[in-house]
This record gives sequence, structure tokens and C-alpha cells, in this order.
Amino acid sequence: MFVHPLIDRYASREMIEVFSEERRFSTWRRLWVALAEAEKELGLPISQEQIDELKAHVDDLNLDVARRYERELRHDVMAHIKAYGDQCPKARGIIHLGATSCFVTDNTDVILMGEALDIILVKVANVLSNLASFAREHKDLPTLGFTHFQPAQPTTVGKRACLWAQDFLLDLHELEGVRKNLRFRGVKGTTGTQDSFLKLFDGDQEKVKALDRLVTQKMGFDRPFIITGQTYTRKQDARVLYALAGLAQSAHKFATDLRLLQHLKELEEPFGKKQVGSSAMPYKRNPMRCERICALSRYLLSLTENLPYTTATQWMERTLDDSANRRITIPEAFFTADAILELCMDVSSGMVVYPRVMEKRLREELPFMAAEEVMMRAAKKGGDRQNLHERIRTYAMEAARAIKEGQENPFLGLIASDSAFDLKKEELENILDPKRFIGRAPQQVEEFLEEELYPALEPYRDNLNLKSQVRV
Repeated sequence: MFVHPLIDRYASREMIEVFSEERRFSTWRRLWVALAEAEKELGLPISQEQIDELKAHVDDLNLDVARRYERELRHDVMAHIKAYGDQCPKARGIIHLGATSCFVTDNTDVILMGEALDIILVKVANVLSNLASFAREHKDLPTLGFTHFQPAQPTTVGKRACLWAQDFLLDLHELEGVRKNLRFRGVKGTTGTQDSFLKLFDGDQEKVKALDRLVTQKMGFDRPFIITGQTYTRKQDARVLYALAGLAQSAHKFATDLRLLQHLKELEEPFGKKQVGSSAMPYKRNPMRCERICALSRYLLSLTENLPYTTATQWMERTLDDSANRRITIPEAFFTADAILELCMDVSSGMVVYPRVMEKRLREELPFMAAEEVMMRAAKKGGDRQNLHERIRTYAMEAARAIKEGQENPFLGLIASDSAFDLKKEELENILDPKRFIGRAPQQVEEFLEEELYPALEPYRDNLNLKSQVRV
């Protein structure tokens, strides 16, 4: 039997539980209880005994009975209404009173997405906390910068980590906005007009509005959509998925940078004492966690096509061609985002830095970057600027050729031995102190952490320092 890798290998147990059959169908039942309670409070002839009976069986799911009914009826909601009614004979007649199937299916989707977003937000905060600690620790450790993956002006390891953190911080804010603005479908009836409820309450519009508001509040939401068809607008699903896809973008960039840096032997992901890098090459230390982050991120990004298409192709008040793909895409998107964050938490909490490799690479490249300052110092001592420029150009070409042949960079020695520059090697080496080339990188790290990142983490203070649940 096929076992889905997202469930068997990658997603956390808490996220899997959110989208489990048990959670989904017990939520349907909680919605039916909330509807019955609200209808009773607003004057419909529903007894407390009936509500108590419904409550007693909210988590007592008879899924085998529901499956048998569904094979006969070809309708999942009616199957569960009948299965619930078998357990609640006194309340059978008031289950789902006035509602349409989307009362339970759509509202449950919103509830589960909200619970899943809460899990995601905490894990993003933990990734950010790990990156903040790493950035502060290495805020002034110089390393060669790269543009186009070619040597560029130095930066610091901490500043680079802030580039990653800033992306995840933007995701945190976007996800918080999506979570805050997640709207309940509410109690709307078959085509969203609330006609069935208007008839139940003998045309009393205020009671119908109160019913919508009461059920929404009972299920933990501030407000429902005022306007729906049979379903809430599928743009809400697409917006959630876009926010999750933002995480995939940030994670892929983070993991790709680490893969490149691990190739350079400057920085690497954690590696277990008994971890095997290759079945054929025992010496290998492959960045398998980061590679998996990239793989899962690409998959999550690919899912972004599905829900926008679903939104675009809905007809009038609804068509059912949204159902099957939403059942697959929404859980898979959250499972994948969750798996990505588990890996990012794991990697960001144990990155290994190799300062000597960074220093060696800096010393190979810094002489070229310091060429203009060398020329200016020599000119101040009376040298001819144009003559010095040509000499530096010639020495730079010679040094580059030597490096490509595997030799040490001879650039400083060539300049020190040329009397036209009148610069001693010690003076040149002082010019080449890497910390003279990192600008405000350390200060930028502190400013970013203090002004932006730490305040954003404050709401999550009691849920930081989570341990990753990476299983393989």
C-alpha cells in the first residue's frame, strides 16, 4: 500500500493531526452543535437534551458507519449526518437544520487552516530566533561577499545570515496578516442568500444575522464573510497558499546559499556522527537537509498554480470541481511548508562555521579589492597616478594567472618589491585587514535585530527553542 512521503517521512505529527480524518469530522460535529445551540438561543424549538446528546458524541466518531453510508449515498456530508444521527436518535431531526453541505466543509477548512497557520507561525519564529542568534554571534566575522557567485566586496557571516532572516521575517508578517484576516464562511444557506434560515425564523432578518454572528463567535472567529455563494470565495485559499509559497521562496534561497557555501567549505549544515553522505563514496558530506529543503520548496511553489486556477474556474455560486483538488492541495501545502520549516529549524540551529577557510579566501581576493587604496597611498607619497595604475594592472593580471595555476597570490609581494610604490609589505598588510572592508555590516546586524527581528519575535517568546522533529 502506498504511504505518502509527506506523512510518513517529512511533516510533523502535530501538522498531520490537524488534517486527520478524526479532526476534520469531529469539527463537522462541533459546527453542528454550534448551529443547534445558536438556533436554540434564538428561539427555535431545540431542547437542551438534544444538544447534550450531540455534544456527547462529538469525538465518538463512527467512521465505519459513515463510510458505509457514503458508498450508498455518494455524498459525504449526508453520510456523516446519518452516522451522527444513528448515535443521537433524539437529536437526529435537528442536525444540520437549515444548512447546506458547505456549512461544515467550508467552515471546517477555514478552521483547520487557521490551526495549521498557528503551527507554521511558531516554527517560522523559531527559525528566525535561530538565525538571530547565529547572526549576532558572527556579526563581525569577515567573509568574502559574492555577486554573480564571483568574488565581491567582503561582508560578514552575521550580515549574510540577516539576509536570510529578513526574508523569513517578511514571511512571518505576511502569514500573520493572512491568519488575522482569515474569515469564516458562516451560516449562509445553499446559494449564500440565507433564505432557508430566513424561513426558519419566520422572516426575522435580525435573528438570521444574529445566527451567523453567534456561530462564527462560537467557532472562534471575529467575523464571517458577508457575501458568499454556496462557498466562500476561493481567493481566500489562494491567498493562504501564496503566503506558504513565500516561505518556500525564502527557504530555497537559504538552503541554496548553504549548499554553495558548503561546497566552498566555509559553512555547512549539521552532520551526524554516524550520518552517511554517500553509499559509494564514504568521504562525502552532502548537504542533504538543504537539498531536501530545496526539493520540498520547489514542490510547494508548484502547488501555487492549483488554487488560483480553482478560483478562476468557479461558476456562478459554485461548482463542485473545486472539491477534489482542494482536498489534496490544502493539506499537502501545509504538510510541505511544515516539513520545510522543520528542516530549516534543524539546519539553522546547528550551522558550522570555518573561519580559517574564509580568511584564506579573503587573503586571496582582498589584494585586488584594495588596489585603488594602494594606488592612492602611493600617489600621496609622490608617485605618478597613471604610471601606478598601469603597474597595478600588470601585477593584477600576473597574480590572477598565478592563482589559476594553483600558486599563492603574489600581488602584494609584486607591489612591495616595486620602488615606484614606496610601500613596505607590513604597510600593505595593514591595508588588507579584512575588517577594514566590511563597512557597517556589524552595526547593520545589531540594528536589524533590535529594531525589527526581536520585536517581531516577542509574541512568540514562550514558544521559542523548539526542537526539530526531522525524522530522516
